[in-house]
Amino acid sequence: MPSILVVDDEPNNFDVIDAFLSDNEYQLHYASGGQEALKSLDIFQPDVILLDVMMPGIDGMEVCRQIKAMPEWQGVPIIMVTALTAKEDLARCLKVGADDFISKPVNSVELRARVSSMLRIKMQYENIKSLSQLQANTIDLLQNSLNELRRNMVYSLPHELNTPLNGISGIIGILIDQYDSMTAEEIHEFLGLAQQSSFRLEKLIQRFLTYLQLEMSASKINSPTSIGRDRNEIAVQSVIEKIAKLQATSFGRDPDLVLKLEDGNVLVGAKDFQRIIEELLENAFKFSQKGTPVTVTCKPIHHRLHLWISDLGRGMTEEQIAKIGAFMQFERKYYEQQGVGLGLKIVKKIVEVYGGEFSISSIYHQETTVHITLPMVS
Repeated sequence: MPSILVVDDEPNNFDVIDAFLSDNEYQLHYASGGQEALKSLDIFQPDVILLDVMMPGIDGMEVCRQIKAMPEWQGVPIIMVTALTAKEDLARCLKVGADDFISKPVNSVELRARVSSMLRIKMQYENIKSLSQLQANTIDLLQNSLNELRRNMVYSLPHELNTPLNGISGIIGILIDQYDSMTAEEIHEFLGLAQQSSFRLEKLIQRFLTYLQLEMSASKINSPTSIGRDRNEIAVQSVIEKIAKLQATSFGRDPDLVLKLEDGNVLVGAKDFQRIIEELLENAFKFSQKGTPVTVTCKPIHHRLHLWISDLGRGMTEEQIAKIGAFMQFERKYYEQQGVGLGLKIVKKIVEVYGGEFSISSIYHQETTVHITLPMVS
């Protein structure tokens, strides 16, 4: 119920206002003077103040000025109740911050209309204030995320770029210095190592470019070409099976792969769907031990394709899941293959672009399951 504070040194005037507003669902409160009104603000928490101008001690105009000077009460509308009619007096009321005024003797219809109008203004003010606070919080959150991204990028990216570059340049240096004394087999072996480093560097650059492309297209999520590729109708079972077997072989984990696939068609970019499966399986194999299962489950449910990829590996804490982002790493040991944390972030963004959902459930040091959904072709 809206709270209305009536400030008047004549109790009879309060009785009149009480009678005029008795048919409405208002909580009416009374203060007999300006000082009492100022002390009662925190107690009554008024949504509208009806303030008599002519009062002994602190008059209504001074009370109005003091209330409007308090940040927490600036948004509360004040209706000045006055017998003054001179334009100069009314101008003074507005100058000290009054939002409206009503003349004595008070008319019941006019009073109800003005109170109702001021309550609408108060509600609009509160809505604007809430939206402003939400906007400020969002800006702070985005700024914090951007700062964290910068820190992680400065820490991770140079190392990730330098590692394969150092490998390539080091091998080229050895070949230049020792070429005449090396056998063909040794030269071939060193070139193979250089090629591996170049493949790693190329993959990192492609991931980084994909991430940037997805970031730039985030404002175009509803566009059919929002990530710059055509959409194709894909029968997912055969595609997932092919990619999963290739990934398992590349990690030497063929016996660990468990496929539970039901077919369904989705309308996505072929390269994007391939990227989703590759990134999720790479993480599953990379962060679980050989001899433990990596399970891929695919099932259509209510016109959406559900895909789960599970492993019995390192697992993640809730805090780590909440902080998943580009250039974010968790608990990497010096001997482990490094990375910039782009994989999951890219998958999440691709899934969202196509109107899907992405989530992770995990038990720390036990298991992790990534669950995505994508709309199916009708």
